[in-house]
Amino acid sequence: MDKQLKTGTTTVGIVCKMGVVLAADMRATAGTMIVDKRAEKVQIMSDDFALTWAGNVSDAQLMTRLARAELKLKEVRTGKPPSTKEAANLLAGLQYSSIRRPSMLPGIAHFLLGGRDAHGVHLYDLFPDGSVTKITDYVSSGSGSVFAYGVLETNYDANLSIEQGVQLAVKVINTALQRDSASGNGINVVVVSAEGVKKVMTKELIAKL
Repeated sequence: MDKQLKTGTTTVGIVCKMGVVLAADMRATAGTMIVDKRAEKVQIMSDDFALTWAGNVSDAQLMTRLARAELKLKEVRTGKPPSTKEAANLLAGLQYSSIRRPSMLPGIAHFLLGGRDAHGVHLYDLFPDGSVTKITDYVSSGSGSVFAYGVLETNYDANLSIEQGVQLAVKVINTALQRDSASGNGINVVVVSAEGVKKVMTKELIAKL
């Protein structure tokens, strides 16, 4: 997946009572062409962090690898795991430097970061310009987000259980798949809770002939 990816996708992050749910579709596109039907747009970074990808695949891959290495190095140096806010600021710094570096192909990557630390479980929206926003309810990114927000606005509740959050995330992605041609082919769902990070669903949608 080292091909360039446009921003066509649907990702979602949902804050539940006991954790955070991250989900995304599985279609990678280059313009109007589908280049990957099994794209892993929800990435587990460690036992404490997971994130979703939207934007250019090469940039998202590179920033994720750099952030994973830097976070591990920080843990070795300090003797304690980094906080979710530290992870968010690190990734945002990479985004900021990438988009402002003179280049024929500026790096554009949008992340939703879920993490656990000594202070609880958190969700951050890391916009391509390097801005960091802590999310207390829900967030979506990509071309399908306009459809996702309609479902989230109607169905979200701050007291959602993790199971209900997963169901809502699946409903959100399914809705986007019906209307956004750049989203499709399946759903990946990861849960971040006090117990750790766990992939709870990988569902491919096979087109019928």
